[in-house]
Amino acid sequence: MDDRRIDTGRITDEAGRSAALLVLSATYQQEKGWITEPASQFPSTNLGRPDISWFIVRLDGNPVGVLRTLYDPPLLQYADYRLELLDPRIDVERFLKQNRIAEVGRFAVLATHRGNLMLAAALMRAAMEEILARAYTHIITDVFEDDAHSPLGFHTRVIGFTPVAIHDYGELTCKSRRITLLLDLKSSYHRLKARGNWVYRYLTANWPETLHRRLAA
Repeated sequence: MDDRRIDTGRITDEAGRSAALLVLSATYQQEKGWITEPASQFPSTNLGRPDISWFIVRLDGNPVGVLRTLYDPPLLQYADYRLELLDPRIDVERFLKQNRIAEVGRFAVLATHRGNLMLAAALMRAAMEEILARAYTHIITDVFEDDAHSPLGFHTRVIGFTPVAIHDYGELTCKSRRITLLLDLKSSYHRLKARGNWVYRYLTANWPETLHRRLAA
């Protein structure tokens, strides 16, 4: 597909928020049944918060996908989810002190456009550019084990996410077990660059040389 038809950007106003709510309503509420009120997922107060970024992707001007990034998330809340580490030897406190974590969630593309990988890639590129610009080192995200549209395979095989934990409870209403994935951004960069495929070329298309040097070091 001609990616000139695709436009992605950070949501900064109520018009963008309203467009995002349409996507969340169609996917998370009507299709998946994970939420009852889309506005509760993206309250208007999010627009002014420095620790939250919402991104939207449009196709031919129409909103078709969204993604939320939460910077320095309160990861201790995972204790309430009865988190089970896949490797109990991990020193979580030490890891959190030594690294900067951004959480990616509320990642949704309308069902009618879900086969177009460029839409999800555009959201990933926008989010990753901001995460790296803020000098974060890792991305954390949850995927549902039983979701037919789970990005688990793509995340682990292509991007380089590593499963680190499982849990049965979370913010969304879903009976499926959650798999918590962690991405080391520097390791992912080396992995993608070594493969040299379209994913690497697309995600890094707008990067300054200084960013390449920082991750290559």
